[in-house]
Amino acid sequence: MAAGSRYNTNRMPRQKAVKLRCPICKKAVNKSTADFPFCSDRCRTIDLGKWASGAYVISSPVTDADEAISDTPPEDPEPRS
Repeated sequence: MAAGSRYNTNRMPRQKAVKLRCPICKKAVNKSTADFPFCSDRCRTIDLGKWASGAYVISSPVTDADEAISDTPPEDPEPRS
């Protein structure tokens, strides 16, 4: 390749720019804002109200069917006559 080639294979690939969004109103948010990860104090207060009212719920853990079976004691076979 010539020195003046259009294609430069020595460049590092570009990193993807991650766009952060407010979880309440979905506006773009800068990491340096005082209310991060929210866009404003209003959205921060709305989120706090959702936590306080119980709108956000952590579900109970899901059990695997194999674990449920292994937790039960084995059944005794019927005696043969």
